[in-house]
Amino acid sequence: MTGDNKFQAYLDQIDRITLLVPTSYHEGQIDFFVIKSTQMYETISIENVHELEGFIKYEGKVEGSIEIGQSYVICDNYGEKVPLQVGAVIRTKEFDERFYYNQNDLGAAFYSDHIMIKIWAPTASAVVLKLIHANSGKEELYVMARQRKGVWEKKLPLDKEGYYYRFLIDVNGGTNEAVDPYAVAATANSEYGVLINLLTAYVHLHEKPPFLQQTDAVIYEMHVRDFSIHPSSGIEKKGTYLAVTESSGQPGKTTGLHYLKELGVTHLEFLPINDFGGVDELNPHASYNWGYNPLLFNVPEGSYSADPSNPATRIAEVKQLISTLHQQGFRVIIDVVYNHVFVREESSFEKIVPGYYFRHDEFGMPSNGTGVGNDFASERKMAQKFIIDSVLFWIKEYDVDGFRFDLMGILDIETMNIIREKINEIDSTILVFGEGWDLNTPLPYNQKAIMANARQTPQIGYFNDRFRDSVKGSTFDVYEKGFISGNIHQKETVQSVIAGSILDKEDSRALFINPTQSVNYVESHDNHTLWDKLTNSNGEEDEDNRRSRHRLATAIVLLSQGIPFLHSGQEFYRTKQGVENSYNSPDDINALDWNRRIKFSPDVNWVQELIRIRKQHGAFRLGDASAIRQHVSFLNTPQSVIGYCLSNVLAYGPWKNIIVFFNQGLMEEKVVLPEGPWKIALDHCKVYKNGYPTIEDSAINVSKLSVLILFQT
Repeated sequence: MTGDNKFQAYLDQIDRITLLVPTSYHEGQIDFFVIKSTQMYETISIENVHELEGFIKYEGKVEGSIEIGQSYVICDNYGEKVPLQVGAVIRTKEFDERFYYNQNDLGAAFYSDHIMIKIWAPTASAVVLKLIHANSGKEELYVMARQRKGVWEKKLPLDKEGYYYRFLIDVNGGTNEAVDPYAVAATANSEYGVLINLLTAYVHLHEKPPFLQQTDAVIYEMHVRDFSIHPSSGIEKKGTYLAVTESSGQPGKTTGLHYLKELGVTHLEFLPINDFGGVDELNPHASYNWGYNPLLFNVPEGSYSADPSNPATRIAEVKQLISTLHQQGFRVIIDVVYNHVFVREESSFEKIVPGYYFRHDEFGMPSNGTGVGNDFASERKMAQKFIIDSVLFWIKEYDVDGFRFDLMGILDIETMNIIREKINEIDSTILVFGEGWDLNTPLPYNQKAIMANARQTPQIGYFNDRFRDSVKGSTFDVYEKGFISGNIHQKETVQSVIAGSILDKEDSRALFINPTQSVNYVESHDNHTLWDKLTNSNGEEDEDNRRSRHRLATAIVLLSQGIPFLHSGQEFYRTKQGVENSYNSPDDINALDWNRRIKFSPDVNWVQELIRIRKQHGAFRLGDASAIRQHVSFLNTPQSVIGYCLSNVLAYGPWKNIIVFFNQGLMEEKVVLPEGPWKIALDHCKVYKNGYPTIEDSAINVSKLSVLILFQT
């Protein structure tokens, strides 16, 4: 509401204007109103009137043609006038169709003899480009020219490289100042975009390691700062991008990159590394954040950089990090947060095209399915385009190998499928998966990229919360037990997730149509670590039992069909001292404690061996549902034991038949074996690599809280 208590006017459809009149203004009574511009004068008759609390809403149809982007004034019968603001019309299909811009040149582009800057701002009546010299601080202003589809452009000479820039956008009767959402470089703390030729931050990109099918992945989730910040890490550049490329310690006591190589994981997944709020880039150790406060989506975060004040440094560091990881045999996944922005009102999207990029409810209020105050409207053409453009930018410029979509259920199915299609045109081995939770956002249920709609996104993976909660117990009830913590009633569900949670006509509870959709996990950065949960759910047990249960959970993750996902430090019982949501907790809560890696070295070695076994035999990572139905079956076992058989799998690896038993009970259990003899590959904590013991009997005892792997050649 304006300060002088006047009415407000909005263009809510291409041909319809809405007036919102406070009852304190002439008792809310208006007889007619007029729309004026330099080329238009029309009296609008009132068609609909609605009484609201403190306001009266008037609606009228415009006969003439309104050009969005031009300035209009609305006058009432009392002679008062207000600017016509662009309202809900921007959320109509007509607006999307009229202004969709399908070229790939938004932002700043460098050519041989000039720089071209383009911004999509169809509702703006004027746009001015503000340049600031990086050293002198001298300011220059350039009027941008409006082109087709609401795009504004300005051609600059090459000597403007290195300048800081922003846009001044005249929209809805005011002027907003905004950083370019397509910026690829920024000053510290995102105050300005920077005109940078990315060739100046060139780093030779090493060839990425080979990768045949998605279920070959073993994903290891990590936070750049957590990984190296602990005093015991032995790493010099603590908390930075390049710290991830360092190593320390002797064999068996390694930290850093060499440790990851020894562990044997294939993919490193980084919590957000794009520019985010919540941490002062010039004083990064004064605060902490996971990174789910996105500011600039195509700019690397500066708080992990050795020199956040140099816009090119962080770009080169991320490229060097990814290239080094490729050289060392890892692929790289980045966690992307396209479902929301840090603060909607302060975001570039809202300042440039107010109301367009975010969902609104039936009352015109911003929706909040994300829980952080805004939901990105991926179903709108230019919002969808931004996400697609950003994803492709990270692939082409930084050579990333996968994307984990935060709160993917906020996004729409069409957008996710287009992303997958576009990525396939570049490299079909790039992973795409996310959180398919059904959140309260005003997007039709059948359009949401959620697990319940997984059949409509056959090439998209989902974090499998059925796997998570059936194995360890509810992630939201720290005391509830799952299969590994003593709940035998979860046995049937755990069997279904071990088999990849695939769609089967005989199993109405199946989630997916192929195992590549199932990302199997029991722990991630969110919620309690598994160790902290077991401390609560099984606190009456001694530590040895809880460690055994923890190992059992990790084994189920690594020996199930689908894509296994480990949280960094899970292999040595990571604890956050009972803190459930550590997104802004200090380093002493979040840091990866490398002392535990030494303390629990035998347990780490055991996980290494499980990963080796999974990688050794393709039967543990079948790539499609038909192969699982053909080769996977479950055995009749005591209630506390799950036993499954991988039969006739010699085509996938060195063993013809494989049996795996998981015993979650506190007692040793006898299980009946199919016709033998059988050899033992792993029995509880004992792993055999050569000289495998042979079992001639028709039955075998499975130790309490243990894993047993048998095979035939």
